Amino acid sequence: MILLEALPLLLLLGLLATGRANPVMACLLALAASLPALALKHGAGLPALLLEETVLGGFLAIAPMAIVAGGLAFHAAVAAAPGTEERHTPDPARIFAAVVPLGAFLECVTGFAVGAVFALSSLRAMGVRGAVAAALAVQSLTLVPWGGLGPGTALGSALAGVPAQATAQVAALPTVLWMLLNLPLIWHLQSLAGAPPDLRERLAQSALMTLMLGLLLLANWVLPYEIAGVVATGLTAIPALWRAGPPARLGAALRLAAPYLLLVAALLGARLVQDAPAWHPFAAYPGFPLTHVAVVLALVAGGLLLARGRLAQGVGALARARRPALAMLLYVILGRWLAGGGVAAELAQALASGLGQAAPFAITPMALLSGIITGSNVGSNAALMPVQAALGAAFGMPPALVAGLQSFAGGGGAGMSAAGLAMLCGLLADGTRPGPVWRLLLPSMAALLAAGTLMLLLG
Repeated sequence: MILLEALPLLLLLGLLATGRANPVMACLLALAASLPALALKHGAGLPALLLEETVLGGFLAIAPMAIVAGGLAFHAAVAAAPGTEERHTPDPARIFAAVVPLGAFLECVTGFAVGAVFALSSLRAMGVRGAVAAALAVQSLTLVPWGGLGPGTALGSALAGVPAQATAQVAALPTVLWMLLNLPLIWHLQSLAGAPPDLRERLAQSALMTLMLGLLLLANWVLPYEIAGVVATGLTAIPALWRAGPPARLGAALRLAAPYLLLVAALLGARLVQDAPAWHPFAAYPGFPLTHVAVVLALVAGGLLLARGRLAQGVGALARARRPALAMLLYVILGRWLAGGGVAAELAQALASGLGQAAPFAITPMALLSGIITGSNVGSNAALMPVQAALGAAFGMPPALVAGLQSFAGGGGAGMSAAGLAMLCGLLADGTRPGPVWRLLLPSMAALLAAGTLMLLLG
């Protein structure tokens, strides 16, 4: 029975890992594979259960689907025309600014690995190519739990029954340690790119990283978690860009930053609106207010597309959003079927029985693996959060700790996913394959596991 219950997750992860099916087809097959176990458990009550959980899953998927579409539309409005990037020589300060605060800022605003695409474009403009360029670009995807204004964190929190703010606050703690441990890797990659940082540059980058991470911790405690990553990276990007370019170009930099500043102002302004009308069909889950980040993102993106005469690009972005949005919907429905049908709880109990007292230490590795395979924090949380939450409950762990660890490690894995690296290698178009990139990222994976394990021990 346990093998039958585990079949949908094993099938989903296996198909995605081997590349034998795209996310949509893999999710459909996993949904079909879940039916035998659910039928044995619920018998004649199965149709009613599936209908109820599918409706709930559809509601929970609205926000991440809308944010993906809005993020891609926003990127279409602000992206530079192909071939217009300025050329520079490799420079450690410029590399750091592009791949850490600025790339992460774009990822926090838009999600969907847009930050890595921007970072890779900047690196190519400096003449950086190959696996080193891809590994550096991945450093912009270290804040995935806050990427795209946090839909994966919101969804995972809803599935775990934990306030999203609490999940983000927990996830921020191992994220800080992980990114600090990543600094030597960033310096090593800069050296491989032909721009080795000297001691003074390393101290400056350490100070900027500390500033960004300190702001991330503070923002998650005093601001809505959705904008914590945007605020932390945006404020750090200002001194990082100042160091990377001459002050005389401040005016041009501000003009380029205007759309992002507008979006941040709109997001903060929406948070000032009290008791906004909201669609709230499920009392146990957060509603969908008119001031939701997805609504604000869509309005700002639409306004920019209209003002800049890029409606055609916006339509193209929405067309590209259809498949990932559908995959997100199916991920969420699968998660709800497994959780609502009791499968997740039984799998967690089996894992706890098999590993004994060591079972909680499997939370971070399982989350990392699911992120690498699914390529999405939404997908990782939808697939594994019900199992992780049940596992934590079996050992009396604080629910927010489990949800935060799953979101942290799943998000980190998503940034180093098979799909993401394949996309970056495709953009490089120089014969680079994911294997050498993963080898360069092995220290980052080890640092992530260390940070998650330490958080578990201290939690």
